[in-house]
Amino acid sequence: MADLFAETEAPPERARAPLAERLRPASLDEVVGQPQLMGPDGALRRMLASGRLPSLIFWGPPGTGKTTIARLLAEAAGYRFVGVSAVMTSTADLKQIFAAARAARERTLLFVDEIHRFNRSQQDAFLAPMEDGTITLVGATTENPSFELNAAILSRAQVLVLNRLDETALDALLARAEAAEGRPLPLDPDARAALLAGADGDGRYLLGQAETLFALPQASDRPECMDRAAMAAVLQRRVPVYDKDRDGHYDLISALHKSLRGSDPDAALYWLTRMLVAGEEPLYLLRRMVRFASEDIGLADPQALTITLAAKDAYDFLGSPEGELAIVEACLYLATAPKSNAAYVAAKRAMKAARESGSLPPPRHIVNAPTRLMKDLGHGKGYAYDHDAPDGFSGQDYWPEAMGRRRFYEPTGRGRERAIAERLAEWERLRAERRR
Repeated sequence: MADLFAETEAPPERARAPLAERLRPASLDEVVGQPQLMGPDGALRRMLASGRLPSLIFWGPPGTGKTTIARLLAEAAGYRFVGVSAVMTSTADLKQIFAAARAARERTLLFVDEIHRFNRSQQDAFLAPMEDGTITLVGATTENPSFELNAAILSRAQVLVLNRLDETALDALLARAEAAEGRPLPLDPDARAALLAGADGDGRYLLGQAETLFALPQASDRPECMDRAAMAAVLQRRVPVYDKDRDGHYDLISALHKSLRGSDPDAALYWLTRMLVAGEEPLYLLRRMVRFASEDIGLADPQALTITLAAKDAYDFLGSPEGELAIVEACLYLATAPKSNAAYVAAKRAMKAARESGSLPPPRHIVNAPTRLMKDLGHGKGYAYDHDAPDGFSGQDYWPEAMGRRRFYEPTGRGRERAIAERLAEWERLRAERRR
């Protein structure tokens, strides 16, 4: 039985190992796609030059080299390497690892894959060994450390961000694969470009797809170079990396909201469809769009809220995929509508004033007087019925006496708010005139 706590695992037979394992970099110079870390002035290069590694958290998407870089760091810095996965490791296992590290005669780099899988109390177990130098922790996570890791760990470790691999880095991996296999991939240029795009920045996934293509038998009825359609018939389409309750979800909805606010209908439509393709719940998108109609358009175009709610009704009535076109229509309307956050700002100002003013009563002249006592107390006395006033506007004061008039709503000059601003200005003029 394999020893979970062995310092290194026995390497698999090279010929039988997956292509991604066989092509794993043998030195830090062979790592691709992370120049901000591995370049001449990269963060990790500077750490190695100092002769001592701090504890680190590698944060990045799958297939970007987190495990590989951790192994190579330990080797380059002369550390003993111990690697575990949080999915398979208990607190008792960690105690054994810490005891072995204390007994070792060399510094220990403990690599913990999927470190965010540990609960809060398990994460606390790392604090003392990190503090006294028993281990140098290198944790890897695909989730936002700010939300998934204890603040105490983050205060003892530096967070380094690994980027999804760009096309240049992915193409370099394909070239290595072709060199290792001694032949090019059987793809035409368009299919090769589609293979790179389909990897979605994941080098391990790309090499797995390449291995499938290399393993195809040489069939007489198959052309020497496959086109995009022939390749798609062989390979499964990659499901987009997207967790509905994680960063991918919040990053994309933020991108949609800001594209709508920036009046870019094409970008907004792109982010909307990205989320739909990834399996996002359409009603969640509609809820966010209804909020947007009130927050970022408001009275500049009151129809925006009506159209977005109508899209919700249409989707409820039709379902997917037919109802999704109504969501697209609402998205385009919101993006192309005049923008105003005046209602949003006014609400915040009014809420602040309401909290600060406590229980101030309304002035008596605008309080109803349904009883004789209330009439005797002056409730309703002096109230001016606006419809009886010139222009249908009395200019009366409706504010608590101890508070005075306030201005919360400042309409913009965009869309229908231009007319609202003119109307409010005229009423203010009449109010001042009738006070005199």
